[in-house]
Amino acid sequence: MDGYISRMDEISAKPTKPTPSAVTRRIGVLPVPGFAMMSYASLVEPMRAANLLAGRTLYDMVNFATSAAPVPSSGAAVVMPQAMVGDAQQLDYLFVVAGGDPTRYADRAVMNWLARLAREGVPLGGVSGGPIILARTGLMAGRRMTVHWEHAAALAEISPHLAIERTLYVIDRDRVTCAGGTAAIDLMHALITQHHGADFARQVSDWFMHTDVRPSVGPQRAGLVERVGTTAPAILDAVAAMEAHVGEPLTLARLAGFASLSPRQLNRLFTEKLGRSTMRYYRELRLDKAQSLLRNSPLSLTEIALATGFASSSHFSRAYSERYGRSPSSYR
Repeated sequence: MDGYISRMDEISAKPTKPTPSAVTRRIGVLPVPGFAMMSYASLVEPMRAANLLAGRTLYDMVNFATSAAPVPSSGAAVVMPQAMVGDAQQLDYLFVVAGGDPTRYADRAVMNWLARLAREGVPLGGVSGGPIILARTGLMAGRRMTVHWEHAAALAEISPHLAIERTLYVIDRDRVTCAGGTAAIDLMHALITQHHGADFARQVSDWFMHTDVRPSVGPQRAGLVERVGTTAPAILDAVAAMEAHVGEPLTLARLAGFASLSPRQLNRLFTEKLGRSTMRYYRELRLDKAQSLLRNSPLSLTEIALATGFASSSHFSRAYSERYGRSPSSYR
């Protein structure tokens, strides 16, 4: 018990220093009737805690619904909407949280609204069964995605053209998909890290006793230490950031910020521990992901190039040929 108290004292005593920003991000959440409360809470609670720890509103959350009635979860809890689907709102993200059987979802008004938000450039996310609703709206074409394992086989059968990964979450440019449950806490750790820095994101995760933060690739692969081949925390932080930003590669300066080092220090550490520079490692990681997509997905070469952060299919083909000694089309 004393250890528990001292740990809580340590958490509460830490300085709360999110990366300075005048921007308050407005986050829309669309809980679909029958949604799983665990998935919803794991998504929104880290943002509430971030606001509390920062002492200011970093995330302004608003629940959407198709009527003013409370939205029922799959259990006894309900969520009260603050806005209606179709309302004019300036959103930085919109997340769809769904449970039950989302393959049967067919609310055309919601789907049209989601499509409109996508055209306006609003990043869209899906949690648990939410990615299926995004896919049924036609918004996941050419994007990597994940979904709760319960729905993965059905989605693959309905939409065999989709690049579905059995991972905790996937951030592919302006689409964010998450398997649901507690995986949403890991997703929010990645997003809060991106928005406000790794140190502040750890404080938020510590607030929920979630000290073993999982990378996006999740438990279906070997742990990060085994895959990377080092226990150096700065390298692990940088690689976790790389894996969360395959489609929109980060700069060396941003990666160094995640690792709490200078770019020169990070490069020196990568060269010493892994035998190559930070950005060369990042490029190889993206090419490895591209090879996996060539082998396991129906995406075109252009779609794979964009999904792994290359400006064009020709740029991707050159980089791929340099690494593997053959063109991506010949590999496929």
